[in-house]
Amino acid sequence: MDIVKKLVLEAGEILTNFYEKGFSVDYKGSRDLVTTADITVENFFKENLKKSFPHIPLVGEETSNGERFETAFILDPLDGTTNFAHKYPAFCISMAYIEKGEIKEGWVYNPILKEFFYGKKGEGAYLNGEKISVSGTKNLKQSLLATGFPYLDEYMQSILNYFNHILPHCQGIRRGGSAALDLCYTACGRFDGFFELGLKPWDVSAGILFVREAGGRVTDIYGKDADPYDRHFVATNSLIHSNILNLIQKADKSLDIFKKYFYGSVLGKD
Repeated sequence: MDIVKKLVLEAGEILTNFYEKGFSVDYKGSRDLVTTADITVENFFKENLKKSFPHIPLVGEETSNGERFETAFILDPLDGTTNFAHKYPAFCISMAYIEKGEIKEGWVYNPILKEFFYGKKGEGAYLNGEKISVSGTKNLKQSLLATGFPYLDEYMQSILNYFNHILPHCQGIRRGGSAALDLCYTACGRFDGFFELGLKPWDVSAGILFVREAGGRVTDIYGKDADPYDRHFVATNSLIHSNILNLIQKADKSLDIFKKYFYGSVLGKD
């Protein structure tokens, strides 16, 4: 789909123009931002994809009503909006094409670093035209991981609990602010693994394809092969996957014990 690649690159120019010349910011939630750049890029794709692919719906972050299509383009016009709003150059456009429920192609572009990730099912994943692969790190203690902190408070306690349990067992954990880029960086071996809660299909669809095509593994936090419409994800080079899942299970058990004690015993006495 050379047409889509051309649109993604043009959309990157739109983002760069806003980044350099200014934009307005609004709020979808207490901490969840949206800018004129998000809206403009999504409208750009809606208008231009309709010309070339009139029968394929677009599920975009800013205009989606929660629809789930078996065949669709899935778009995050600006993943890493908070970074963008603060002029922190870690953001991207993320787009995937899903056909009959299966991720077929993906495109992710960081216009500031000029890094263009592409993947096609069965044909590999690429960064600026060069084929990529996941890392060969076998020891979790030597692994560099990535995570993200959700805007929804309902997930915050759990993700911080996972962070606390996993950090002592790895080399470090980074929080970049773009799940799409975190998955790209896992696919090309910069990260050995990634975990996050409360994500949406436009955050992860392209990245899931890249990690798998690069030789890695993506599941939910219980070990089931991930679907883009799952909310909670673990992506790794496959070699450390079971280690992270085991630590997540231990973290969940410890949180359950704490809640049972704190809410059952301590609060029950008051």
